[in-house]
Amino acid sequence: MVSYKELQHWGINYGQVANNLPSPDRVLTLLSALSITKTRIYDTNPQVLAAFANSVLTSSFPPSAGVFRDDLASVIKPFLQFLASTRSPFWINAYPFFAYKDDPTGISLDYVLFKPNSGMVDPYTKLHYDNMLYAQVDAVIFAISKMGFGGLEVKVAETGWPSKGDPDEVGATIENAEDYNRNLLQRQAMSEGTPLRPNQKLDVYLFALFNENMKPGATSERNYGLYQPDGTMAYNLGLNVLSTSPGAIATVSLTSSATKTARNEFGSMAYWVLLHMLILQALRRLPI
Repeated sequence: MVSYKELQHWGINYGQVANNLPSPDRVLTLLSALSITKTRIYDTNPQVLAAFANSVLTSSFPPSAGVFRDDLASVIKPFLQFLASTRSPFWINAYPFFAYKDDPTGISLDYVLFKPNSGMVDPYTKLHYDNMLYAQVDAVIFAISKMGFGGLEVKVAETGWPSKGDPDEVGATIENAEDYNRNLLQRQAMSEGTPLRPNQKLDVYLFALFNENMKPGATSERNYGLYQPDGTMAYNLGLNVLSTSPGAIATVSLTSSATKTARNEFGSMAYWVLLHMLILQALRRLPI
């Protein structure tokens, strides 16, 4: 079993797009019981987030080919300059599930679930990847570096796997959700970095604490939670045995989170700067 004291670079997202969740007091009690000390609260529009999901990189495979979309370069560069000047990280949402769902015959399930597999070697860097999450992170690092900001740290604000989906959502099962999240926690316990930055521990926030019954879209959107709204587990990751320090107190970071930005208030501010610029740019491109 993994002990929570080993998971210093792990947190969880507390989404609230539901009408049947427990009260905040009960949620805090649950977080305290699990010794989860890093939690993010949402206050953003999920439809806005969905509109910009997976829309920034024009290429991400192999990781060294990662590059931002040409039409966003004028927006991304000042945003990166802002992050560099405030020494803030670049937070991303990374979901291997979506890549697997779209190409289940071409992508190895073991590769996306952190299971033993032959992986892939980037033909340009010769770096070996045994899971898709790290490849996605490194693709963003490469894209940032090509803009001249190679020193920025990249962290994962959201990742997870749904336990249920529509018939065409291949891979959305309880077994796969449990494997993905459990194996990710095992990696976090080892304080791993990515192949490109093996000595820089990767911060990851898992999505999500609860299933949210009012989220729009596919069935999977309502089934990312580790817990049901009544407090029962959607599946057992062993979190109840992760607590090794009885005095641990759960703390909640009250950040506006669309890249679910971080402990650093500058990171949160930076996200909103980028979001507003992206929305303005998108609106300019709408047909009249």
